[in-house]
Amino acid sequence: MTGRARLRPTLRLRLTLLNGVLLVGAGAILVLLAWLLVRDALRPTDELAPGTTVLLSDGRSMDAGQWQSQLVDTASGELLAKGLVALLAISVVGVAGAYAVAGRALRPLHQVTATAQRLGEATLDQRIGYSGADDEVAELAKTFDAMLDRIASAFEAQKRFVANASHELRTPLAVMRTEIDVTLSDGDADAAEYRRMATVVRDASERANGLVDALLVLARSEAQTGRQLGRRTECDLAAGTVNALSAMRREVERIGLRVQTSLESAPVVGDPGLLDRLAGNLIENAVRYNHLHGKLWVRTGTDGERSWLVVGNTGFEVDQADVPGLFEPFRRGGRERTGARGSGLGLSIVRAVCNAHGGTVRVIAQPGGGLEVTVTLPSADAPAVPGPVPTAG
Repeated sequence: MTGRARLRPTLRLRLTLLNGVLLVGAGAILVLLAWLLVRDALRPTDELAPGTTVLLSDGRSMDAGQWQSQLVDTASGELLAKGLVALLAISVVGVAGAYAVAGRALRPLHQVTATAQRLGEATLDQRIGYSGADDEVAELAKTFDAMLDRIASAFEAQKRFVANASHELRTPLAVMRTEIDVTLSDGDADAAEYRRMATVVRDASERANGLVDALLVLARSEAQTGRQLGRRTECDLAAGTVNALSAMRREVERIGLRVQTSLESAPVVGDPGLLDRLAGNLIENAVRYNHLHGKLWVRTGTDGERSWLVVGNTGFEVDQADVPGLFEPFRRGGRERTGARGSGLGLSIVRAVCNAHGGTVRVIAQPGGGLEVTVTLPSADAPAVPGPVPTAG
């Protein structure tokens, strides 16, 4: 550390100087007051008649006024000299003590700085662990530790996301590569075999393309969280829901679902593409994770301030305590990468779209199996206000 760095105006130095200035100033005022009081108090001859003399201890006589003047000057001089010496000693001790106390009080800040300098992907488990007095510094240290906890959780979530995304993309690519290699290595392969191989490759490419599209939608939605939407158009959740139901009509008929709808107008303002994807994901999930001859119910509506979309379905049982995990990427019905259809990004995209539009999403596990998802967004007729962060409950 250079001399220039040591002399920089640190917080410790500023606190010490401030304490020194206050201490010296207060001491100087006290010395001055004492000096004035002594000069005013030592006037015993003021009541004597002019020309009065006093007899000193050495037998000399002196004019009372002259004697008083010498007494006041002597006492004032001694008081001022001794007072300044005492002030100097107190100032030195006070400044040194203030420097030591400030250093001790600011020690956690040095710990925060040292911890921040050591932080890296491999050292996110380090914490300050302050155990001193419950003051503002302790609050800062606890806040910093809590921030590190959130950063570590975000890093872990990012690692899981990258690993899961890599796995999801690698699976269809491996299928395509295997099918192509096996078919090309077969010298007796005919047109039917090549047609079968082409079908498998097409299905795998569609799965990979769907995953990439879902990742792009998720990234686009999260990028607009807390920011002004790139597109703001008045649209109706009911219309997007009708389109989503129409797109899933064949699958609904194939597994024999009973569909109940109550689609009233639900006007909102936002990005039509993202809102359509929100409705589409909810309907697709409700159909995909249903069972044969199950039920699917969909409702939309508004009360003038909020518009909502409710999608419920029967299916396998989900514990309410596991519901928050459903919003994590690549979780399919509470399971991670089980090989089920879909990318496992459906509810993650729903939450991101709700967040971008200032809305909320709530999921309730149904008795006997299945889920009911309620999306609430500000109505197009309501005043534009910043929306809360979506919650899953």
